[in-house]
Amino acid sequence: MEYKKRKANFEILRVIAIIMVLILHYLSQTGNLLEVGVSPSSRQITGQFIESFCIVAVNVWVLISGYFLSKSAFKLTRILQLLAQVYFYTILVTIVMQIAGTASVAETDRIYKTTQYLFPISSEHYSFATAYILLYVIAPVLNKGVLYMTRKQIKYTIIGLLVWFCIIKSIVPVIFPTDMFGYNLDWYICLYLIAAYIRKYNVRILTGFGTSALLFIVSGLGNFAVSMVFHRINLTSGRFTYFATVPAHYNFILCLTGALGLFSMFRYMKVSENAFTKAARVLAPFSFGVYLLHEHIEIRDRWVTWLSGLGIVGEASPSALGMVFHMIRCVLILFVCCIFVDFIRSQIFEFVRRVLSGTRLFKWFGIIDAELAVDKEK
Repeated sequence: MEYKKRKANFEILRVIAIIMVLILHYLSQTGNLLEVGVSPSSRQITGQFIESFCIVAVNVWVLISGYFLSKSAFKLTRILQLLAQVYFYTILVTIVMQIAGTASVAETDRIYKTTQYLFPISSEHYSFATAYILLYVIAPVLNKGVLYMTRKQIKYTIIGLLVWFCIIKSIVPVIFPTDMFGYNLDWYICLYLIAAYIRKYNVRILTGFGTSALLFIVSGLGNFAVSMVFHRINLTSGRFTYFATVPAHYNFILCLTGALGLFSMFRYMKVSENAFTKAARVLAPFSFGVYLLHEHIEIRDRWVTWLSGLGIVGEASPSALGMVFHMIRCVLILFVCCIFVDFIRSQIFEFVRRVLSGTRLFKWFGIIDAELAVDKEK
């Protein structure tokens, strides 16, 4: 029963995380974030404040995945489903854009863009999807390590990874060649192990919902304060040009603590059953599709312009409050549209599954899943 409650809570959190991602992308596309070396406007300060709390979204998503995958059997079909979902969007959206005559492919980059469409994982068409699917591939190896290592071995492995990927870069104002800002598989493995460790030993990050919420809020405020302080220092002295951008990195220490706080909040909170929570659980399976559709290379830098230019939401007013209302309208409309499209995609996939379920190919995949799920050492 406890497991089911946590799963239901995390499904709600997954929806919140993808909405946070949409907010982050809106802010970056509309220029409503601090710019190094440029005096900030009220809209940019407001946008930076919002980003400081939403920047935890990807970390939270990976923590949720690690929490459940660490106890799940390996399924080849699940990886194939993720790949099929990626290809559904990379190819279908491209075809639709070409037919509509709105594709941005020029003669000079036709070969490169085609490569991005046909090999979306290798070309990092979607940087998150590339690392996320690779995480699924190596999850069985990570799970075996978590299963057979002692508690101290896992703990000190995580501490070592945190020192290497998080703590050093959070205090040393120098860009390191090995630091990918937390946008890659290395950091996701670290998050995965943290979540697996929490689940295996039922680790209480904090005492309960209240302290978890406090950690999330303090981390967000701290992230905003660091952003503002180093932006100001850079503006007046020209120093810390790189470090002024570090609070936006996924492996920044306050981004990690904020994610752990939010993750812990939904782990402990008691969610009342109402229309909102039920809707969130229904929408959760479509969250990855929301990401894939709006982050297609033909859409990612254009959806805000489309919504504004077509008169759907209008232009944002110059005030900070006007920007916030414009952001809310844009994000909600985009979210609903992407959910609808991914629902259609899910129905197509289900139809294909039913039609092909009796074929040799599908039966073969079922046999492979069954074989991979068996622990030969037990």
